[in-house]
Amino acid sequence: MAENKLANLSTEFAVLILNLTDGIKGHYSLANQLERSGTSIGANIREAKYAHSKPDFIAKLQIALKECYETEYWLEIAQKADIVSEEATRSLCHDCGAIRRMLIASINTAKENARN
Repeated sequence: MAENKLANLSTEFAVLILNLTDGIKGHYSLANQLERSGTSIGANIREAKYAHSKPDFIAKLQIALKECYETEYWLEIAQKADIVSEEATRSLCHDCGAIRRMLIASINTAKENARN
């Protein structure tokens, strides 16, 4: 159940990232990096669903977690450089943090289950 929630949240998040970057003009590199990391979160969560093994499952979730951290970085840079407003990033940062916390919990649970 939590896995579906995580997949759904990450898909919705990717759409919001794409909507945000669509409005970024003149900063192709930043928009590209933000799109790549923000959409990669959900892609790796989906890949984890079809992992070949428990270690592969954990690895995919860890990649998704790294992409969360990267996305938060690009959002921070975009905001601090006044490319996007704080208002535009506030909700996205909150959503990214929620996904990050769910990923951390899922990774910890999967690691614990792999030990048992």
